[in-house]
Amino acid sequence: MECYFCKKNIQDIDFRDTLTLRRSISGLGKIRKRAKTGLCATHQRKISRSIKRARHLGLLSAVGK
Repeated sequence: MECYFCKKNIQDIDFRDTLTLRRSISGLGKIRKRAKTGLCATHQRKISRSIKRARHLGLLSAVGK
């Protein structure tokens, strides 16, 4: 399984793009593992960092829906 961001040639993941970030969050609000998301290690780290930034700024909820 190829990484979604590598396939689309996306280098930077924006923390303001909450729709993209929500795909990597479980129903309980946890960041999904690499095996579940299918991302490469580089993009998994970037998406985790973006999710944490969005939570800190209040763009994403820290808990589930």
